[in-house]
Order: sequence, then structure tokens, then C-alpha cells
Amino acid sequence: MNKKTSTGIAPNISGLLCYVLGWISGLVFYLIEKDNKFVRFHALQSMIVFGSLFAAQIVLNILMSVLTALHLSILIPVFILLSTLIFLASFILWIILMVKAFQEEKFKLPVAGDLAENNT
Repeated sequence: MNKKTSTGIAPNISGLLCYVLGWISGLVFYLIEKDNKFVRFHALQSMIVFGSLFAAQIVLNILMSVLTALHLSILIPVFILLSTLIFLASFILWIILMVKAFQEEKFKLPVAGDLAENNT
């Protein structure tokens, strides 16, 4: 693995930091890291994964608001369950991805990892 980074931070620490604030820290590291493909991979994977999950939460919240406005609140528990599952999946992925990056492992998630790998 290339030990040189634009930031001067060790690659495994930079990889971990790509995930700390979800897609936001991924974006920051993607913009500032120019040399290290390992860090850029984790930054882009973070943006894709946590950006998608963040967008899914927003869509669910909007749908719950619309259902409430239309007096279809009987469906709200289904959306609360989906929202809870997305939160739990996000939390579990967040921990796993930070640990794998810290261990200097290029841990690829099925779709996001392929996209990140092809664009770094």
C-alpha cells in the first residue's frame, strides 16, 4: 500500500476518518487527498454508501409527512420500521467500514465498492 498521502496523515487513519462523519468526511477527504488511492477509495465509498442512506432517510421522512397530511397515518409504522432498519444498517456499516479502513483493508461493499474502485 502506498504510504504517501497529501494530508500527511497515515493512510489507515485517513481511511478511517473518511467514514467518521459519513458522506461529509468522505467528501472532504476525496477533495483533499490527491496521491493515495486507498484513501480516495474509502472516501468515495463513504460518499456513495452514506450519501445514499442519508437520501433514503430524507425520502422516507418526506413520505411520512405526505402520508400524515393525507390522513393515511395507518402506514406510518411501516415507514418508521424502514427508517429504523436503515439507521441500524448505517450504524453497523459505519463501524465495520471504519475498522476495516483502520486495518488497512480495502473492504469493498457490493455496488458502492465497485463504483468507488472504478472511479479512484
